[in-house]
Amino acid sequence: MPCIVAVEAAFPRHYYGQKELAEALIGMTGAREAAFDREQVLRFFSRTGVNGRHLALPVERYGSLKGFGDRNSAWIGCAQEIGERAVAAALARSGLSPKDVQLFATSTVTGIAVPSIEATLMNRLAFDSSCRRLPLFGLGCVAGASGIARVSDYLRGRPRDAALLLSVELCSLTFQPDDASIANVIACGLFGDGAACVVLTGDEHPLAARGTPGVLDTRSLLLPNSERVMGWDVVDTGFRVVLSNRVPEIASGDLPRAIRDFLWERGLDAAEIHPWIAHPGGPAVIDALERGLELPAKTLERSRECLAHVGNLSSASVLVMLAEALRDEPRTGGSGLLLAMGPGFSAELVLLRW
Repeated sequence: MPCIVAVEAAFPRHYYGQKELAEALIGMTGAREAAFDREQVLRFFSRTGVNGRHLALPVERYGSLKGFGDRNSAWIGCAQEIGERAVAAALARSGLSPKDVQLFATSTVTGIAVPSIEATLMNRLAFDSSCRRLPLFGLGCVAGASGIARVSDYLRGRPRDAALLLSVELCSLTFQPDDASIANVIACGLFGDGAACVVLTGDEHPLAARGTPGVLDTRSLLLPNSERVMGWDVVDTGFRVVLSNRVPEIASGDLPRAIRDFLWERGLDAAEIHPWIAHPGGPAVIDALERGLELPAKTLERSRECLAHVGNLSSASVLVMLAEALRDEPRTGGSGLLLAMGPGFSAELVLLRW
């Protein structure tokens, strides 16, 4: 099995409580014709399960961003800074140097850089020029799980190699001040900023014996004709959120069925999985998934805690939770499941052996 050797997270230095962010949102839009309703914002922000979040910029800067160019320039600057910190920390924990890495994959859905962000970081951290690059864009929240799956596919074919997956998501920089839709209010209340980097090796690499967990199997899911469940509309001012109220319904129905089928093929059922590392899409999504899988209450508590501390980090969330699981879970020989969902509507399941 490909092995997960190390995971480290990095966050912007600006952290705000949820009430402070609600007041800031109201203040930035209060004079506009499309202003958010104050009571609606305060009520929703108090129900998100989020206590606070990191932001790429000081909160007062967001009102002065003009158009997609401003937002994307800020994204590139912050993505380079926290991405470098996450990669350096993960490599240090693994004991590898940048030149020991044969594949560098990155995921994001909140900004664009050409050349992509891993190319910049390869220069800043002195990677070997022959290191393969794999930038992933457009997968959204599912990309942390999908990235581990695709990197694992690579390592099954090159079992002596080492690889990195870096997720950088700066969701706050997609903020649309003139969009007073419910979807935008939800996004403003849930999403935060952060990065996480995973070091993986093939099972013939010298570090494989240290690696825990191993990636036993993966499964992709794409629901037909579900493109408008979640994603972006790309407009002149950047990325405008698309978010359907069908997400909890899918999390309690189609997704649990796919999970059960996947586990059944491996001779497992949901009761045998520990730990669960499930993307914290929001309180209703976490509750729906727990209910749909008929899991005991608080089985997905790690998802709720991640949401409370840093918000929904899109593709980086499951990687931040994976870092916590590596610190907390003993080497039991049991099975864990890492899963996330995203635009498409899609999901990725990663079966781990501890």
